[in-house]
Amino acid sequence: MILIIFPCAGEWCGCGRARSTRIPTKGIHKVRHIRLSAWRHVAAGAVLALLAGMGTAAATPAPPTPGPVASPATMAAAGPQNLAALAAGGARPVSGKSPSAGPKFSKAGTVWRVITPQVVLRNTVTDADGDTANLTFQVYTTNADGTPKAQVDLDGTGQHGVLVSSYVASGATAKVTVPYGKLKPGVLYKFRTSAFDGSLYETDWSPWADFRIEPYVQFPAAQTTPPINSNVQETKEFNRSDPGPSLPVLAANGAVKRKAKQERSCGKPDDEGRTLCIELSPPTAESKARANQRSAALREAEADKARKAGKSAAPALAPAVELVDWCSDKPGGKDYMTRGEACLKHIGSGALVFIDPEGAELGHGIFDFEQRIKAYPNKGSSGSDFAEFDQQVVIVPVSIDAALEGVTMKWNVGSNCKACVTSTIRWKDDQNNDAGPTAHWKVDPTRPYAGRWGTVQTTWNGTGKETIDLGWSVTATVDASTSAIAYADFGSTGIEGVRELAPRCDDIVKGSAPGCVLSYFKTNWTVDSNRYPAASAYYWYMQQVMPDHAGSKRWDSLMHYLGPDTPVKNSAGTTWTSSNSRNVICGPSSAWSLHPADASVGSVDCDEFAMASTHESGGYPKSYNLVTSGTKCAQLYTDKMGDGSANFGILADTRTATNGPSGTERCGRAAISSAQNQQAFSGFPVPAWRMLDGDGFFVTLPGFEHCASTATTCTWRKVS
Repeated sequence: MILIIFPCAGEWCGCGRARSTRIPTKGIHKVRHIRLSAWRHVAAGAVLALLAGMGTAAATPAPPTPGPVASPATMAAAGPQNLAALAAGGARPVSGKSPSAGPKFSKAGTVWRVITPQVVLRNTVTDADGDTANLTFQVYTTNADGTPKAQVDLDGTGQHGVLVSSYVASGATAKVTVPYGKLKPGVLYKFRTSAFDGSLYETDWSPWADFRIEPYVQFPAAQTTPPINSNVQETKEFNRSDPGPSLPVLAANGAVKRKAKQERSCGKPDDEGRTLCIELSPPTAESKARANQRSAALREAEADKARKAGKSAAPALAPAVELVDWCSDKPGGKDYMTRGEACLKHIGSGALVFIDPEGAELGHGIFDFEQRIKAYPNKGSSGSDFAEFDQQVVIVPVSIDAALEGVTMKWNVGSNCKACVTSTIRWKDDQNNDAGPTAHWKVDPTRPYAGRWGTVQTTWNGTGKETIDLGWSVTATVDASTSAIAYADFGSTGIEGVRELAPRCDDIVKGSAPGCVLSYFKTNWTVDSNRYPAASAYYWYMQQVMPDHAGSKRWDSLMHYLGPDTPVKNSAGTTWTSSNSRNVICGPSSAWSLHPADASVGSVDCDEFAMASTHESGGYPKSYNLVTSGTKCAQLYTDKMGDGSANFGILADTRTATNGPSGTERCGRAAISSAQNQQAFSGFPVPAWRMLDGDGFFVTLPGFEHCASTATTCTWRKVS
C-alpha cells in the first residue's frame, strides 16, 4: 500500500485503498504535526524525501540485520521515520550519555552489577522541541576484549531483536525490562539506546554501557565428598562471673572487671593461739609452667604404660584419672568449656601459712588447684540409671614446710538441687590409684609431692527441667595443730543471669533419656556446604544482610532454638511449633510462587530464613524479626549461571520487589533445591545437645565464611 499525504485544514490526513483515514497522533506510527503554513515552505524535494521515508509496506518484511555501526533509522524499530519533520525545522531527540542497568543500578568499576535476569535498562532522552520520546534498547554479547560480538534477541518473535520503551517527557528517563530467559547470569553484555520522538530518530546511538548479571552467591552442584562434620565443637575459653572473693573477675578481653575482694582468709586460733591462713592468687607464669609440665608428664606416663602393655598410644594420651580427657592438653592459667564439660585452670595457687600468736610465720605450703565438670547428655552415657553430672578437683602440693608436719585438704561441694543425690568424694593419685578417704600429704622433702584428684557424682531424678547452682570451697588443716583451720572460697557456678557453670538436667528433650548439659555453652552447627551449597549460600547471604545477622559468629549473633517447652501457644491453644512459624513465611497464605529457572536447578522448595525452628524466624510470635507474611521477606531464587560453567547462583526475585532486597528485611524466602532445603538441618543434634527452648547456637557456613561482604559475588570454596 502506498500512503499518499496531502495538506488539510490543520493536520495531516491520509488516504488508503478505499477511503481517507486520520493517522493517529500517538503511538508507534505517530506522525509529527505540521501546520499548513509550514507545508507551504516545504520544497518538492523534501516531499519526495518524506515519501521515501514513509516507505512502502511489504506483506512479509524480512528482519534487518544491521551491525553495531548501523544507524538507528536503518532499524526503525520504534516506527517509521518522517523526514519532512526535519525539513520543517523539527529537532531530533537525543539519548542520554550515561545509560544504566539494574537493579540495583550500582557499578563495579565500569560494569553495572545487576542482581536479576529480568534486567532493567534505562537512559534519559531529550527532545529540543519538548515532544515526548521513547528509546530503543539494543543488547550485544561481547568478545574477550569487551567489543560487541553478537546482538541478543530481546523481543522474541519481533523482527528487530530490541525493546522499545514507552514515551516519556523530554528530559525524563525511559526504561524497559528484559523478559526472563533472554539474558544469562555471569555473561558480560553491552547495551545502547536510540531516541525516537514519533517522527525522527537521532542520527547515532548512545554510548555503550556494560552490565553483567551477578548473583549474590555462586556455587556448584552438590558435592559428595568430603563430608563436613556438622557436630564438631570447638572448646571455648571463658571467664567466670563468680570465681570467689580471692580472685578477680575478668572481662572477655582479659581486663579486670572486679578486683579480688580478699587477699587472705584465716581461721580461728587453735588452743595455743596459732592461726592457719590461706591466700589464693591468680595463675602466675610459674604456676602455668608447672601445670603444663605436670600435664605433659602425666600424658607421657600414660603413653609409657600403654607401650609396656603392648598397646600403641600417642604421647598426648589423657591420664586415666582425668575426668575431662581433653583438659590435660590445655595450657594452664585459663578456663575452657564445651556444652558437656568444663576445664578450670584459672583457680590459681594457694599459699597456706601457719602463724604463731605474735604473728610470726611458723611455716607455709604452696598448692596448685584445678577443677573439672562433666555433664552426661543422657543416662546411658553416664553409666547410671539417672541423669548425671560429675565434678573433680585437682590439688597438687608444690612445697610443704616441715613445721606443718602434714596437710589435709577437704573439698566442699555445695548444691541447691532438691532432686539430686551426691556421692562421697573419691580420692585418687596421679596414676588413678585409690588415695584414701582424704587428700593428705605428710612432709617428705626427699621427693616431689603427688597430686590428689577428688571426684564426686551427682544424679538427678527430677521431672521437667532444673538448672543447678553449685559452689566450691576448700578447708585446710595441718598435722601440727588439731584445731587450726583455713578456708578458701572457690566461687560458684556464676552470678544470676549468667550461671555459666550450672548444669541443667531435664527429661523433656524428645528422643532422649533424661540427661544434663552446661546450657550456657553456645553450640555451633556447621552446615555441610560441600553437600548443601545452595542452602549454605542462601543462609550466608541472609546472615550478612539481616539487621540481627541471625546465627552469625562474625557478629556474635545467636539463633535460639524453638523447643517443646516454649510457653508460646498457637490459635488452637496448643504449643507453638516450627510448622506454625513456617506457615507464616511459606504457607498457603504467604503468596509464594515458583520463580522460573533453568531446568538444571531441579525441584525447589520455599526455604525460610531464619529457620522456622528458631526464635529468630519471621513467623515466631515473639521474634525480633516478626512479619505478618512472607511477602515482607527478601525474595530470592536459585538459577543456573550462563557463563559456561556448571555453577549456580542466588539471585533476586524481582517480580514483586522490583529493586530486589533492600537489605533491611527481617527474613528471607528463597527457592532452594528441595533436597538441600530439607537436609541441610536434618542432622541437627537436639537430643545430644539437649536443646530446649531459647538455647542459643551459631550457624557457620565454611564454604562461604571467607567472603567479607555482599558488595561482590561470594564464590563457594570446597572444604577438604
